[in-house]
Amino acid sequence: MKTLAISVKERKNVGKTNTRALRNQGNVPCVLYGGEKQVTFYAHENDFRKIVYTPDVFIVELNVDGAKTRAIMQDIQFHPVTDKILHIDFLEVFDNKPITVSIPVILNGIAIGVKDGGNLMLRRSKIITKGLINNLPDAIELNIEHLKIGMFTYIKDVNIEGCEFLAPSNSVIVGVKTARAAIEELVEEEEGGAEGEEGAEGEAATTDGGSEASKAEEGAPKPE
Repeated sequence: MKTLAISVKERKNVGKTNTRALRNQGNVPCVLYGGEKQVTFYAHENDFRKIVYTPDVFIVELNVDGAKTRAIMQDIQFHPVTDKILHIDFLEVFDNKPITVSIPVILNGIAIGVKDGGNLMLRRSKIITKGLINNLPDAIELNIEHLKIGMFTYIKDVNIEGCEFLAPSNSVIVGVKTARAAIEELVEEEEGGAEGEEGAEGEAATTDGGSEASKAEEGAPKPE
């Protein structure tokens, strides 16, 4: 698995004022957990770009004021408007403890079914995988040249020694469908989404009009 070293500074104060000041300076507050103790630290947002804006999974060598720790990025929060990085959680990794990560899928070759006029349908661009850090691959590579129209590759068709895929074995990863079937499926998904939105709107209208408790909650002060 790819490795990236980042030098960071430990946080001495973790209050809201300090957090706001760090972000105003272009820094990102972070937390490292999974080891003997939880560590709070920060670094400039530019230092995290290589591990955030990529489908690849990295082992991050964190140098916290001289103390080095291996970790993986576990969770990240973005600002809802600006998309700036607000916070990152890191999980410390050990050679003898399995971890769970989302590993990207790479497709190799051109499917026979695509050459015959079918449409390639990639259902899972990443697969949640569990295993020891030294067993986890950079990517799950699939050769799709043999796929004809109507053929699919499932989770159960992939085997990587030392790795466990946390998805149903009959889940589709990739397949080839006729152009007509692909269009019909897309229309069904769009119609299903529209119906869900209409149902949600109707439910919201009923709740707003018929629930005195909801009105009372709206008038109550919001918790900080």
